[in-house]
Parts: sequence; structure tokens; C-alpha cells
Amino acid sequence: MNHVHDFSGYLPSITLPLGIVIPTYFLIVSLAFSMSLIWLVRRAEARALSRNLSLDLAMIVMGFGFLGARLFHILFEEPAYYWESWSRVYEIWRGGFVWFGGALLAAVGVGLYMRRRFMPIGVWLDVFAPLCAFGYALGRLACVLAGCCYGATCTLSSGYTFRYPTQIFASTWEFAVLFILLLIERRRRFLGPWFKRDGQLFVIWLGLHSIGRIIMESFRADPRGPEPLGLSVSTWISLVLLIAAIRFSARVRWPLRS
Repeated sequence: MNHVHDFSGYLPSITLPLGIVIPTYFLIVSLAFSMSLIWLVRRAEARALSRNLSLDLAMIVMGFGFLGARLFHILFEEPAYYWESWSRVYEIWRGGFVWFGGALLAAVGVGLYMRRRFMPIGVWLDVFAPLCAFGYALGRLACVLAGCCYGATCTLSSGYTFRYPTQIFASTWEFAVLFILLLIERRRRFLGPWFKRDGQLFVIWLGLHSIGRIIMESFRADPRGPEPLGLSVSTWISLVLLIAAIRFSARVRWPLRS
């Protein structure tokens, strides 16, 4: 039997003195959120937006995101596992979080808060767009170390067998998306009116992220719950978001930047 060469699971945890074990996944995700928080405040202040409001939004994203990511995993991916013992719901150190679950519930929380505070949604969406790409890219690097979200096996004619490096692909794709977003933002005043509408930067991220996610999902092999019509739930969500991004880009008229 050929050995399967893997590109993930290199360092699931770090052991410190006194036997303290730190999962690398949570370490990187925590660093990603901390760095994104600092960047969020700076991006808000650069646009003369409220620092306090940016911190409020960050807390909403963290709280709703954590809850949504956990609930999506419990309810859609492994309900039978948690039905056997509901105490497992609280064993968060064992992992079990889904990006889309966190992102969607965080979006609901942020949307409700913005509506209540009468905040300019398009402007704030553009503030968050690069942060979404940055956080996701680092999160997939955490998956590489932890060994989750792995790809299917592939055997070449030479007999070499390996797993598709889906996490590395996702992270590389998203860093490229981040570069594109920052380039567009930097050159925005030289581009056409389509790029200058508030919220358009976020829509661009949403479309590009969805394309990358659809490609990644087609090569994954880890258990992800039911697959309606042979496609994972994440693939279906990505397709819906991609269609939504296209429709918004074509029809929605965000207020033009002054």
C-alpha cells in the first residue's frame, strides 16, 4: 500500500513548560482576530468613522461568529455525535467550527446593529472586506497545522499518492484576493464609477471568495455532513453568495463616494 503524502497536520499543538498544551488552530485564529481588530480600528479612523463603533462591531463579529461556527458544526455536520452526549457541545477545545456558520450569523448580528444605529452599511462593508480575506487566509493556515479540512487522495501514474492541499490552496487564493482588494482600494479614484460605489469592494470580495471556496470544496474529503445533490452545504452557500454578488454588482446602486 502506498504511503499517502499529506500537506497538513504538521503541528496540531504546542507544548509549553509545565505541560501547558496550546492548540495551534486556536492560537492562529486568536492572532488573526487580534491583528484584524487593530487593522479594523485603523481602517475606520482613516475614513473618519467612529472608533467605538468599530470596536462594537468587532465584538459582535467575535460573539456571533463563534456561536454560529459552533452551531453549524453541531447541527449540520455531526448532529449524531452530539446527540449521543450533549456535554460534548461544550468541548470546544476538540474543535468543531465552520467558517460559513460563523460568517453568516456574524453578518446577521452586524446587520441588525447597523440598522439600529443607522450606520452607512456600504462604507462599513468596504472597511471589513480586506479583513474578511485576511482572517480567512490565516484561518486556513491554521487548518494546515491542525490537519483539518483535508483534501481527497490522488495517485499519479508513478504510484506517488498524496492528498490535495486544499487548505494551502484556500489560503493562497485568499491572500491573492486580499492583494486584489487592496490594489483596487488604492487605485479606486482612477477606476470607473462601478468600483467607486460604497459596498462594491465587499461585493468583489464576496464573489472572489465564493469562487475559491467552490473550487476548494470540490477537492475536499473530510466529513462535512449531508451533501444535497452531491454538493456540500458550503458549496451551495458559496453558489448562492456568488449569484448574490453578481446580482448586487449589476443592479444595486450604492451611493457614490464623494
